[in-house]
Amino acid sequence: MPRQARLDSPGTLHHVIVRGIEKRRIVDDRWDRRNFVSRLGQVASDTETAIYAWALMTNHAHILLRSSRHGLSRFMRRFLTGYAITYNLRHKRHGHLFQDRYKSIVCDEDSYLRELVRYIHLNPLRAGVVKSISELDQYHWCGHGVLMGKINNEWQDRDYVLSWFGERQGDARRAYRKYVQDGMDEGKRPDLVGGGLIRSLGGWSQVLSLRRDNRRVLSDQRILGTGEFVQRIVGEADERIKCQLGGHEWRNRKAKQEIEQTCKAEGINPKELRMGSRRGRIANVRAQIASQLVENYGFPLSEVGRQLGVTTSAISKAISRLSKP
Repeated sequence: MPRQARLDSPGTLHHVIVRGIEKRRIVDDRWDRRNFVSRLGQVASDTETAIYAWALMTNHAHILLRSSRHGLSRFMRRFLTGYAITYNLRHKRHGHLFQDRYKSIVCDEDSYLRELVRYIHLNPLRAGVVKSISELDQYHWCGHGVLMGKINNEWQDRDYVLSWFGERQGDARRAYRKYVQDGMDEGKRPDLVGGGLIRSLGGWSQVLSLRRDNRRVLSDQRILGTGEFVQRIVGEADERIKCQLGGHEWRNRKAKQEIEQTCKAEGINPKELRMGSRRGRIANVRAQIASQLVENYGFPLSEVGRQLGVTTSAISKAISRLSKP
């Protein structure tokens, strides 16, 4: 199944979650932790990526950042690849260190920046790595200590985060610490990292209310925000992302459009195409349409097969044949 496209416009707020492959460690000792954090800071500075919050755990990490003109993908590729190479060399290991694809969630800043900063910085406390907020104030492996003025990381944008809590730094710092302390008993927040519909509405109670009223709202697992925010992000997205969010009705229209346009250009009857004919020219046109639907719009192979009247296996073989030189 094709991967979903990234929502990666410059200036977008992202909550990034990086996990070790098969839930394995990504840091073994203090040297690894220093290396991870220093590389995070160096690449952020080089790419002008703003880091607002972060927490490095044993087998995963959270980062709240704003992508620069270089984009999220370039930043993450350089950061994770460089770290993985040094980790593997140091520990004499081979293969992937991180889970195949990091998770990135586009966030509505007005509604969620404060909550995400708190949620990310409370990770060490929730996991029992530190026992109190006083210990968290001094903890080196998340961004909370920087906001508290106890640790100095020049690359972390402390002032911007504190500006959400007050105009004067001292007052803002006290308000921020109280806000973090007030969230200590919340535990895990599936609405901040879970399904798109839950996130778009703010929790299961809103989801149930929506179902009772038989209403629908646009949602996506890559976006954290209200339905209106999701709508705006989707409006700015490319056709592939719109297809992934639009559901069966949208994909049916897009498939029909692609089939009719391509068949007209090639002088082929769409009905004959859908009857499963293996005649050379028809098979080639079918492979061409299948490739367009999968590569350009992210269609699942099974749905392409249904639209073109052949099996999923036949679609897979057709695309593979088309991609051969």
